Parts: sequence; structure tokens; C-alpha cells
Amino acid sequence: MKWRESTFALPALIGLLSALGLFAALLGDGWWDSLSWLGLGIPALLGVWPLLRRSKAQS
Repeated sequence: MKWRESTFALPALIGLLSALGLFAALLGDGWWDSLSWLGLGIPALLGVWPLLRRSKAQS
């Protein structure tokens, strides 16, 4: 099974990144904060990406 052909591969990856970010945010300070920013920021960016591309295409 290829990565792009799987229906649930990308949503599962986004869910895992979110869970990792939330877990890291609860664990502590220091590099845990960086890990939580990445774990929560990447799924947020992926969610907003189509909206940004859509608004640029309409301009």
C-alpha cells in the first residue's frame, strides 16, 4: 500500500503529531516546549494551508 493511496494515512499522521504535541506540552519545559510547538503547529499549518492557497488563487 502506497502512502498517498491510503485514505487514513494523512489524518492518522496529523492525529499522531497532535497527540505528541499535547503530550510534550504536559511533560515539561525546555526542549519539550519546542517539541510541543512543532507537534501542535504542523497540524495547524496543514489545516490552514488550503485556505491560504484558496485566497491567493482568488486574488
